[in-house]
Amino acid sequence: MRFFKIFLISIVFAAGVAWLSYTFWHAYQPKPLQLQGQVEAQQYNISSKIAGRIDQVFVRKGDLIEKGQLVFTIFSPEIDAKLAQAVAGKDAADALAKEANTGARKQQIEAAREQWKQAKAAADLKEKTFHRIDSLYSDGVVAEQKRDEAYSQFQAARFAANSAYQMFKMAEEGARNEEIEAAEGKARMAAGAVAEAEVYAAETRIESWHGGEVSQVLLQSGELAPQGFPVVTILDMNDAWVVFHVREDRLAEFAKGTEFTASIPSLTNSSQRFRVSHVAVMGDFATWRATNSDKGFDMRSFEVEARPINPIEGLRAGMSVLVQK
Repeated sequence: MRFFKIFLISIVFAAGVAWLSYTFWHAYQPKPLQLQGQVEAQQYNISSKIAGRIDQVFVRKGDLIEKGQLVFTIFSPEIDAKLAQAVAGKDAADALAKEANTGARKQQIEAAREQWKQAKAAADLKEKTFHRIDSLYSDGVVAEQKRDEAYSQFQAARFAANSAYQMFKMAEEGARNEEIEAAEGKARMAAGAVAEAEVYAAETRIESWHGGEVSQVLLQSGELAPQGFPVVTILDMNDAWVVFHVREDRLAEFAKGTEFTASIPSLTNSSQRFRVSHVAVMGDFATWRATNSDKGFDMRSFEVEARPINPIEGLRAGMSVLVQK
């Protein structure tokens, strides 16, 4: 009986020693590396190039939209006024260009011709008057002053007739090439102003450049939208990735192109394959880990991005992803 007790105590003691030995051995075994990251997705901000008041918003949070779908409209009477002003300026410039190319009307040419004939007739009369007075001056009937006055009036009438003739020829020939080119240039400039106003008017109807899911609607109908302010934000879950923070002593395990398995607790099929697509050092504000003094340096943290090899159904931005190495 005594022997049995001693044997039983020995077995209990041996079991305790074995358990303590295993516990110490297990405690000093290197623990597997467990990293926790999160899912991120490409985000797009839908905004307007012009400022104005939000007229209507056609989407809500959670809606799936396609590329080219109308998202919101802006009410801007200032744009309508600028467009009307630009169209009026274009009409005026086109009319001037047409007039320059067409030349003077027949009535204008005839009026210029009649003015030239009238001035020429007056010049002829002044010339005859001068010759009569000059003849009387030679006979000593009139003073030299009268002769000089008649000559001056004759010269002035001749110059006026010549000027009227030049005006008639100008009306007959039409505008110069330089004037036509200048008028056509102004017409093109006015057309550009109209095109610019039409572009701004088109910017009051904002369509999405990308497909995705609406994550935020920051402004509603009636609110003022500054130029370039993101009114609607969308996420493209087809362009999603996972972000981890890895110390540089384990960075070799996550080289670019490396594939690994990770689990996503939020999904039923949590085990998924990923491929490292980008590695970048984090900023100086990131936590540094002090190493043993014999290594002589402190380890930095790196940001590792990995993309799923196959599409993952139900993946959402912000989900936790766990990796064990």
